[in-house]
Amino acid sequence: MKPLHDFLNFELIHLKLFILTVADVCSSATVVFLAWSFMYVIKHYVLRLFFKRRNVTVGHQYAVTQSIKYLVYPITIVLSLQALGIQLSVVLAGAAALLVGIGLGLQQTFKDLFSGIILLIEGTVKVDAMVVIDDTILMVKEIGIRTSKVETRDEIVKIVPNSKLVEAIVINWSHNDRPTRFHVDVGVAYGSDLSLVKDLLLKVAKEHRKILKCPEPTVPFREFGASALDLKLFFYSMEFLRIEMVKSDLRFRSDDLFHLNNITIPFPQQEVWFRNELTTTRPTKYERAYQTR
Repeated sequence: MKPLHDFLNFELIHLKLFILTVADVCSSATVVFLAWSFMYVIKHYVLRLFFKRRNVTVGHQYAVTQSIKYLVYPITIVLSLQALGIQLSVVLAGAAALLVGIGLGLQQTFKDLFSGIILLIEGTVKVDAMVVIDDTILMVKEIGIRTSKVETRDEIVKIVPNSKLVEAIVINWSHNDRPTRFHVDVGVAYGSDLSLVKDLLLKVAKEHRKILKCPEPTVPFREFGASALDLKLFFYSMEFLRIEMVKSDLRFRSDDLFHLNNITIPFPQQEVWFRNELTTTRPTKYERAYQTR
């Protein structure tokens, strides 16, 4: 036992007031291993069973798992440092001025960190949620402690700071448990049969498989435009991410039916009138001299 005792008490680092032994390193490694084992059991057994019984959504599962991580990891770091013989109170007191300077320089970073915690606690935005930020439809793929990964309709992954999801005006389609109404603008030439136009637009909407039959599509006559009679095709759909493709299908099909029924979609026109005023002026002496030659 003496060789083992001597090995564990072997001094790796020996400064004035700090001594690091093999036993300290082993204690710190044990703390990290126990924390990793705890997280593994919690994540793969306890939480999985709990989520399965309660039928918890993917977004809530991710939020709970991340919250436990953010609670366990700081405690693990503190315990492992103390196992190494490092007193955090002394270190923090000595580096107080430095921490103030770092805090001022990293205000945005801390802002994003707290925003990430708020997102996980409140659950306003979750993983697999469909949101609209700055008129761009995005799918949330991952919520980190400082940044989140989102994917556009073009399957481009973007990294956005969490403060953007907390402070900006965000439309969250995932909060909708009801169908959402969308519309397509349509303009036809003056003199067109509006009853026929309405029937054709309703036919186009009812033919599309992504458009709900209830509530039914509607075609209100909006106004007499400068170059066309303006109508709107309102329809309801649960398709949020690819809704622009649905609108494109409606426009293609409407154009085909309008051609078959001789309905014209006008382009903007403008008439310009020029008024010429005839003015009579007396010729100058140079013009009179030229005319007499």
